[in-house]
Amino acid sequence: MRLVDSTDFIKKLISEGEHVNQDFKFEISDARKISRSLSAFANTSGGRLLIGVKDNGRVAGVKSEEEAYMIDAAANVYCNPVPVVEMTTYQAEGKTVLIASVEAADRKPVFAIDSDGKKIAFVRIADENIVASPVHLSIWRQEQSAKGAIVRLDGAEELLMGMLRHDETVDIRSFTKLAGIKRYEAIRIIAKFVRFGVLEEVFAEHRFCWRRTSSDIEF
Repeated sequence: MRLVDSTDFIKKLISEGEHVNQDFKFEISDARKISRSLSAFANTSGGRLLIGVKDNGRVAGVKSEEEAYMIDAAANVYCNPVPVVEMTTYQAEGKTVLIASVEAADRKPVFAIDSDGKKIAFVRIADENIVASPVHLSIWRQEQSAKGAIVRLDGAEELLMGMLRHDETVDIRSFTKLAGIKRYEAIRIIAKFVRFGVLEEVFAEHRFCWRRTSSDIEF
């Protein structure tokens, strides 16, 4: 890690607050927990952890070697596959701030491993780490498949678009029930429509649903 003395730079980052690509951590006491943040950033659009910064934006400082060790363990022991993380130490207000920058993964998902050994994928929504939905997992599987995909407008696909002409959003459960199809098939169809820009994700009241995009595509 390289040492950079830049209070102004750290203050500028802090002024942005916590958002989809940035999170503040006062300290890291549990590598397993921090793996959720690494997973979420890697599965979304990348991001950075400012370690040694309180939630209110005050610079508290850290012992960089200890924090770097925890980040390394989070990435290499509690994430699968291992995300790309670069760590840089800065000096701000005479204190040490460690920034862990996480690259967006080329192949998703990146899983965090919980205390029971279960692999869970997270995504970043605003300033929160949220467990990825089955649709996220299906999208990632489809993206990795060598097979092409066709958006058909018959059967369940046509019914889905019909639902969205009358309702603002749709969720997996309601689509599965109305279409009379298996849950995995409903997830696959929604994921395919998201990939092609027909639907977009909405996260509200702690649940995922989907709505038509504002594109000019008409059905």
